[in-house]
Amino acid sequence: MSRFLHSFVSSVSGAVQDVPRHRLPLLCAAGLGITAIASWVWWRRTHWQLSQVGTVSQLLIYPIKSCRPVSVQEAECLDLGLRNGELEDRHWLVVAEDGHMVTGRQEPRIVLINVNRLGDSLCLDAPGMEKIMVPFSQPKTNKVLDCRVFGTDIQGRDCGDDVSRWLTAYFQSSQPYRLVHYEPGVMKPRKAREQEKPFRDKDIIAYSDAGPVMLLSETSLEELNKRLENPVTLGNFRPCIVVSGCEAFAEDGWNDVKVGTTELKRVMACGRCLLTTVDPNTGVMSRKEPLETLRTFRKSDSSLSHLYKNSPLFGQYYGVEQTGKLRVGDPVYVKVRKD
Repeated sequence: MSRFLHSFVSSVSGAVQDVPRHRLPLLCAAGLGITAIASWVWWRRTHWQLSQVGTVSQLLIYPIKSCRPVSVQEAECLDLGLRNGELEDRHWLVVAEDGHMVTGRQEPRIVLINVNRLGDSLCLDAPGMEKIMVPFSQPKTNKVLDCRVFGTDIQGRDCGDDVSRWLTAYFQSSQPYRLVHYEPGVMKPRKAREQEKPFRDKDIIAYSDAGPVMLLSETSLEELNKRLENPVTLGNFRPCIVVSGCEAFAEDGWNDVKVGTTELKRVMACGRCLLTTVDPNTGVMSRKEPLETLRTFRKSDSSLSHLYKNSPLFGQYYGVEQTGKLRVGDPVYVKVRKD
């Protein structure tokens, strides 16, 4: 650190001789600011170290909210969550005529819709239905609809009448359903803190429930299944990043995570709801398990009841501290303070 500052001061001293006297106060202020930043970077590097806590075993992207995920080997982690090419996490949404979201809570059979990438389109497939293609890029002449996701407003470009008829027929709905697409850089994202107060002002989302990234360990799922008569799968909980090689619920304490070139900041646990009781293989909502069992051993501390109410906690929400890339097999590190 001393060598770095000595070099910096020497270079600044040489430059100062050529600066007009009336500009010296401004230069000094700038120099102090740069020195403070350099000191802060040095302090972080010398007072913290990385400790491996697990390995990425799966990366899951859910293009259409509540539909089945696409498993990928690598992904970019952007401010809005994971992306692999044109597949972006929770950037498509099924809505009712009034713009309100339609998820597995309203239509449990939505979890049976397969979504895959085929050329320049999403390919949707569901039981009893012919496959349908939805282009990634929609014509700008398509309407932009005002939508509602958990009480907050967000826009989406309509994906056309063909997929609307397909969805309406699949759900056997008396009202038409439509598919909309969130366009990054064109439409305004939701602020995560408008959904959950612990999120930071910088944390943004499209159609996700609360945060841009949700992480869950395989061992946590295994621990839950030990207590269940009928085991459940990751499909009940819909994480983006799945980690192996750690103790059950170790992720509860992973506050600062680095994986690949991505850095994540843990914000809060994921409070679980009725969606977890929708069987991802049948599309049937039991309204009981695994929620009832989770409540027996994963309730929050009473001091946090204002945040989680009666919801059991399973998995952790993260904000994106540093965008980057990650892949299956990457080690997962946490930052720990040096002794």
